[in-house]
Amino acid sequence: MASLGPETDRSTSEERNVSSSPDSPPTPPLEADVPVQDGLRPGSAITAPRVFWPAATIILVFVGLAVALPERLGNTLSTLSNTVIGDLGWFYVLLVSSFIAFSLWVALSPMGRVVLGKDDEEPEFGLKSWFAMLFAAGMGIGLVFWGVAEPLNHFASPPPGTADGEPAAARAAMDTTFLHWGLHAWGIYVVVGLAVAYAVHRKGRPVSIRWALEPLFGDRVKGALGDVIDVIAIIGTIFGVATSLGFGVSQVSAGLAYLGVVDEASTTLKVALIAGISLIAIVSVATGVDKGIKWLSNINMGLAGVLLLTVAILGPTVFILGDFVQQLGSYGRNFLELSFRTMSFQGEEGSAWLSGWTTFYWGWWMSWAPFVGVFIARISRGRTVREFVTGVLLVPTLVTFLWFSVLGGSAIYREMFGEGGLVGDDGAVSTDAALFQFLEGLPASGLLSVAAMILVVVFFVTSSDSGSFVVDMLASGGNPQPPVWSRVFWAVLEGLIAATLLIAGAVTGQDGLSALQTMAILLALPFSFVMVGMMVATAKALLHENWLIERAERRLLAAEVAGEVARVNGTTPGPIRDERPPRRTKV
Repeated sequence: MASLGPETDRSTSEERNVSSSPDSPPTPPLEADVPVQDGLRPGSAITAPRVFWPAATIILVFVGLAVALPERLGNTLSTLSNTVIGDLGWFYVLLVSSFIAFSLWVALSPMGRVVLGKDDEEPEFGLKSWFAMLFAAGMGIGLVFWGVAEPLNHFASPPPGTADGEPAAARAAMDTTFLHWGLHAWGIYVVVGLAVAYAVHRKGRPVSIRWALEPLFGDRVKGALGDVIDVIAIIGTIFGVATSLGFGVSQVSAGLAYLGVVDEASTTLKVALIAGISLIAIVSVATGVDKGIKWLSNINMGLAGVLLLTVAILGPTVFILGDFVQQLGSYGRNFLELSFRTMSFQGEEGSAWLSGWTTFYWGWWMSWAPFVGVFIARISRGRTVREFVTGVLLVPTLVTFLWFSVLGGSAIYREMFGEGGLVGDDGAVSTDAALFQFLEGLPASGLLSVAAMILVVVFFVTSSDSGSFVVDMLASGGNPQPPVWSRVFWAVLEGLIAATLLIAGAVTGQDGLSALQTMAILLALPFSFVMVGMMVATAKALLHENWLIERAERRLLAAEVAGEVARVNGTTPGPIRDERPPRRTKV
């Protein structure tokens, strides 16, 4: 695999010279005439009303129904969720595995040398900042929340079919956690991010999901079809970020209660935390990617690194290192089996487990794909396709595996060889408080717990401001620098949704956030078909570009051979006949 350095894998200087030869057709340049979607109103407060108003209206109507009719809405969404997650689990499993195959294909093939931008363009962000923003936006939230809780949940209640005994349960727990947070999750982001990055940086299209499908649907993406695609993407992003915000404040409030800072994790405390986090996110999103989001991402990575290193040193260090190495091998050895695991022979127990974990995760990541995909595309100008896939697919995956090995592995070690206490007598795990329960068993537990809460808050701020920025780009006709007021609007709306549903759930006794979570997963189903279209469109466009480059290389080689023959014979080479096939329709 190629290096990730900014100077590496640029199609090589010789290949670049091919495109500049007077006898060779250039590789496709950045488009000069940027197309626009229908219905845009440049200069007005809302530049894309056909996208902005439907998305905002649907979201507000849903929130209103959640407040007015929480029980009826919850029952309806629960029925739909059971159908999608249960009956279509095989589809999600197969689809996500195909995303991995597609990602590896484009990265390892000659298409990987195509630059996401002009041929001689350098990356907009350095590697450190690029990796930090990738990681914080894509998974930082969940890693803090589930770093201890998920391995413990799988250890306490192993996947059906797991062999008896604690060692087998521990290995199954780590294998399953790696499956849910590894290549598959980032492969989903690669599909969306690469398609959007190619359309935006290589072809000069606006920052929008619709233009990623232009090679497949042509000018139809300018109209109603493109509007529907962008609206689905906006709604999925808002619901996904708002749900994560709600669960995040649940963890912070549980931590405060566990540490004795407050008496209980009340709804009032959660709403206050939402307000505070949203306020910080508003300040960050108003300053833009180059300042607020970039700075917060770098701070996040620093805090996460310090926490990770501290736990690794204070915990069972030798066990952690050994488990990390062994777990990489276990993940690689069982990769195909885990990827296609549908538990068809485990009966209802297997179906229920798959619906509650693996299939749920695939739908959850797909509901986040519009947000994360557009955001990583926005920050990846100047990278080659190979660099993009390598950076997005492999590097965060390895860091994620290390994170779970340190936190989750240490927690399982304590249960197996230490004093225990993280799994209840009834086999239950306190998901919200698991991280703080784990940190309590380490030296300087109070300081570590405070650092963990700060990390949770900053991670949520990063996701909130990144999500608001992406949503505003989609709702503004693909404007890469949308107005500040609309960035603030979406950031406020995310916090408002989470707070409203928390309050509604407390008043009615229903779980408002679970309905929000269900809605986000359901929206992943229609967007999954959009992602299939993205794969086809991206493959079509990259294959065409690769054909142009290879044709130019053949013509240049022919010219060099003719020149060498002429030099040996002492003659002047004649012009090379243009044997190009008829001009293809531009992709």
